Amino acid sequence: MPDVIATARKQRRTLLSEVEAKDLLAEAGIPVARAILAKGQKKAVEAAEAVGYPVVMKIVSPDIAHKSDVGGVTLGLKDAKSVRKAYKEMIERVGAAAPNAKIAGVAIQNMAPQGIEVIVGATTDPQFGPVMMFGLGGVFVEVLKDVAFRIVPLEARDASQMVREIKGLPILQGARGAQPADLPALEALIVKVSQFVAAHPEVAELDLNPVFAYPNGALAVDARIVLASA
Repeated sequence: MPDVIATARKQRRTLLSEVEAKDLLAEAGIPVARAILAKGQKKAVEAAEAVGYPVVMKIVSPDIAHKSDVGGVTLGLKDAKSVRKAYKEMIERVGAAAPNAKIAGVAIQNMAPQGIEVIVGATTDPQFGPVMMFGLGGVFVEVLKDVAFRIVPLEARDASQMVREIKGLPILQGARGAQPADLPALEALIVKVSQFVAAHPEVAELDLNPVFAYPNGALAVDARIVLASA
């Protein structure tokens, strides 16, 4: 069992922090936007300088699953002054919105270039066990439910089929003159996530939302991992 999961178990947590989740995924070879945990304005500035401006700041708390609901996400911070200001305001804002939440600090990550948003996830079906999901992000998954599913473990052909069976495929292929996404990179990411889930039965849910699909490569910008109850 990885140290991150063992620590969460010891602390009786089922929700990993974004930093913990990304560290685990990066170790598995899954491309993720690096995030550094920082507590205090000084550490937040140091983290921002380490990952490179502009940065995104997100609240880190074992009691907060949806950060944006409590004002726990700030985008486009371009210098040390804006990082210090954003940290102070975020701690105050989240403290007011979720007064009982334990705050571990903030996650600082580089603001990745915009790509085509997709979602890659996994959940545990009571009958079939771990199941992978893929779809376009935003309105496509929230409203249109345009997603594909496969039972873990996946092979390369399964990932290829998932990508190609969603109705939003033309967007990935470069609709209206846009640059097409790197489909082999997306498929490789899906397979790696499947391998990760198969190797870690402690993981009950996994969400990479969004993953930015680029003309060359793909990058998971946000990551959420929920452990099964011990």
